[in-house]
Amino acid sequence: MKTQTRIDRRFAALKKEGRAALVTFITAGDPDLETSRKILFGLPKAGADLIELGMPFSDPMADGPAIQASSLRALQAGQDMKKTLALVAEFRAQDPDTPIVLMGYYNPIYVFPGDRFLDEAVKSGVDGLIVVDVPPEADEELCLPAIERGLNFIRLATPTTDAKRLPAVLANTSGFVYYVSITGITGSAAPDVNNVHSQVARIRKSTNLPVAVGFGVRTPEQAREIAVGADGVVVGSALVTAIQQSLDGDGHATGKTAAAVLDLVNSLSKALRG
Repeated sequence: MKTQTRIDRRFAALKKEGRAALVTFITAGDPDLETSRKILFGLPKAGADLIELGMPFSDPMADGPAIQASSLRALQAGQDMKKTLALVAEFRAQDPDTPIVLMGYYNPIYVFPGDRFLDEAVKSGVDGLIVVDVPPEADEELCLPAIERGLNFIRLATPTTDAKRLPAVLANTSGFVYYVSITGITGSAAPDVNNVHSQVARIRKSTNLPVAVGFGVRTPEQAREIAVGADGVVVGSALVTAIQQSLDGDGHATGKTAAAVLDLVNSLSKALRG
């Protein structure tokens, strides 16, 4: 992309600081819109450098039980794409700098429909998209129109992305590359740190983009170890699990819900800044 985006600026600033980015994931509207808003607005102060905001979907195939449950809670509470974009707009009105990436699946975008979604995303202050079920072969469907509007389109590379496949994954990727540290669904296993570092080094030989590592990172100690060989560390399942564990017996938010997430983010941030 020709113009520098918030994501580009943030990674450049962190590179000067000499540390990896903390990328946090929550699902929009989980467990309800007001609590989700409180968490989202508190993430930058707690230490999040970039925010991935999940677009709730009824069939999140790449996600493990924790994020699946968060999506279901959000949908049951009435969250939809209009509310998600409005939430981003609210956030952007009071935070002009922290990048927000919408992450999820193509179906909710397709039915919005796609062109209108992209226009509304830009208007709301979204910086990038991660749409896990749109392959490079379908770039004309969503990726290229997103890039034309100034949005970063972020691809996932996995342990099975070999040298033959990697160029296609990187071709229209911008912002950063998301390296999936395990095979399988989110939150299902802990990453092998040495293997992750070697894979990130391999990807870096083919791109100048930052490489952020996610799927399976749950603790400050894991985040610190991963950060040694990566430009960013993504934490998602641990945060939505913190939400789930703070709910009352009826599955509703309590006075501890937002604090549980933000305290964990704070500890993760300290691990990367220490």
